[in-house]
Amino acid sequence: MVYNFIKTTIDTHIFTLTLDRDSKRNAFTPTLVNEVAHAIALVNSLKEIKLFVLRANGSIFCAGMDLKVYQNPELDEFNPTIENKDISLAQVMDTLEKPSIAILEGDVIAGGFMFLLGCTYVFAKKDIQFKLPEIALGIFPFQVMAGLLRIMPEKKVIQLCLDPTSFSAQQAISYGIVDAILDHEKLKVLMDSFANKSTEAMQAGIRASKELRSMDDNLRYSFLLKALTALKDNPEVKREMEKYNKDGV
Repeated sequence: MVYNFIKTTIDTHIFTLTLDRDSKRNAFTPTLVNEVAHAIALVNSLKEIKLFVLRANGSIFCAGMDLKVYQNPELDEFNPTIENKDISLAQVMDTLEKPSIAILEGDVIAGGFMFLLGCTYVFAKKDIQFKLPEIALGIFPFQVMAGLLRIMPEKKVIQLCLDPTSFSAQQAISYGIVDAILDHEKLKVLMDSFANKSTEAMQAGIRASKELRSMDDNLRYSFLLKALTALKDNPEVKREMEKYNKDGV
């Protein structure tokens, strides 16, 4: 598949998506968002893919929405092989059903937060900066706020959204936005650890975690029991369980 604004590679069990619009600070357009959606749908469908890795070319990981293009869609560079649907980046990232790692080697600004808030793990170079400048522009980072509310207390989220100044990777770790400073050796160990993990189990667990968000507390346990039963009935899972029992582990 040929994309305009992203690059993708597959290496054994790892699918890597690289934002590749560095001349525009990797600011996203409707076409870029739809290309990411297309790639994620592929990741979800391929059984051999166990891990999704997100990176970016250039000194800025993502500067958020390309406001010029959103104000004038004709400036976008359409991909003729993909239908541009009216979908948000946060919505696209939430469709991901595989474990994911965001590797941040450049600054993250505004709507760029939506990329990393949709990932399971986030690692950042120690010298990069994070910034939500929207309030200084007379707008508000509504979609970023929704993602932040899953990892931070509401009061702290509002404070962050009201502060347009930059903050460090270390501060991002204290907020729960970033998991750790990027260490390539430790990252490789983590990435390799997914090679022998069950795709079905990981995918089922991630789907269930998203279903639970809007579910009434009284329905959660019955839902999870049904999810477990469905997973146990999967032929591949049955074979693994039989092997486990036979080995007496």
